[in-house]
Amino acid sequence: MTALHFDSYTEARAHLKDLLDAAERGRAATIRRDSALTAVVDVERLRYFLASLVPSRAEAVSEADGWSVFIPGLPVAADGDTFDEAIDEMVVALREYADDWHDRLLDAPNHRENWGLVQLVSLSDDEQLRDWLVGAVP
Repeated sequence: MTALHFDSYTEARAHLKDLLDAAERGRAATIRRDSALTAVVDVERLRYFLASLVPSRAEAVSEADGWSVFIPGLPVAADGDTFDEAIDEMVVALREYADDWHDRLLDAPNHRENWGLVQLVSLSDDEQLRDWLVGAVP
């Protein structure tokens, strides 16, 4: 079987199990609502893809009193007494940024292109974010 597509929300709702099964197996699964076409995607597959596609570009700097971590081009930074503490704080800072993005920044011209990063943060647990920040293979 190939891609699964439903031309209406009503039709998709009637076949929700089939739609979710297709997405979980990695098949293309879509729903049309008016002029919009929406894909249903398994979270782990999407998270893995985003982690592979969106490099963290995080930079860590050792300072006299500890460590600082930042991502160039993003208003996100964190400090800690140790490298691990700074990374933990960066996870918190990324979550706060993702919350702000969802609340008010998604349409701001200088933030709207961060959609992939925000999705990655939203779909990842803390350990996955830590691994992504330090460049560990997913």
